[in-house]
Amino acid sequence: MNPQALKATLGSGLLSFPVTHFDRSLNFDRPAYQEHIAWLSQYKAAALFAAGGTGEMFSLSPEEISSVVLAAKEAAGDTPIISGCGYGTRMAVDIARAVQDQGADGILLLPHYLIGATQEGLFNHISAVCNAVDIGVIIYNRANSIVNAQTLQRLTEHCPNLIGFKDGTGDINLVREIVARCGDRLSYIGGMPTHEMYAQAYDAMGVTTYSSAVFNFVPQLALDFYTAMRAKDETCMEQLLLNFFYPFMEIRNRQPGYAVSIVKGGLKAIDRDPGSVRPPLSDLTDEEVDLLRALIQSQ
Repeated sequence: MNPQALKATLGSGLLSFPVTHFDRSLNFDRPAYQEHIAWLSQYKAAALFAAGGTGEMFSLSPEEISSVVLAAKEAAGDTPIISGCGYGTRMAVDIARAVQDQGADGILLLPHYLIGATQEGLFNHISAVCNAVDIGVIIYNRANSIVNAQTLQRLTEHCPNLIGFKDGTGDINLVREIVARCGDRLSYIGGMPTHEMYAQAYDAMGVTTYSSAVFNFVPQLALDFYTAMRAKDETCMEQLLLNFFYPFMEIRNRQPGYAVSIVKGGLKAIDRDPGSVRPPLSDLTDEEVDLLRALIQSQ
């Protein structure tokens, strides 16, 4: 998929991050993962992010990232697959080239490793990744990698295949300035943990799509919320927030890292066990999985 086609696709519907399945030895479970991708693809997300944050990219080796992306491409049918990418510049360039070779339709550039960076450093880092591939690149503002509006505007002028901006900061002022400065040059994606909690506010700023983690285990409910947001159906959104997302958030907030762990817990709760999370994350307790199961069954 060429970058401009991917840009149009990103804005056309809900996005999601599939979890990465592991066996009992915490090795990549390719057959189980492909079955999950095929199941999710029936629900017609606009695109899926393979080996992203919810997919535990931070615990995968570069070789595993390529394997996960290839497996997703084989199982996804017509659903575009966007690969996670990150770490230091040279490693990010290597990952970007490798997943392009495996058929990725685009790249989501997650934060670089550990340290902060100047705006000039971020410009050089992002430019190097964009220039290394032909496919579309989406940058993810989060943690220690936050470009300002001026830097992002400069990147759009130097990197034709930079086609998307995803926000995980919750900085309303910054996001609003970015949308105002860059206009329709980019596709804008909401990326806060459990973004449904923020979707209405972001939609008002021109961020009209987002990635849904709960799509992994309640795909129809996730689509119902997205449809209600696009239709400005406040009543439906409020009902789903009160009946599902607020109780879900209470479980998610119990421990650090549960924003990822609870998604695998959700799959366990619907008897589609994806295996455990890799350290340093921890799985939900049996009691917490039971609470999540009861919440899902109540919908």
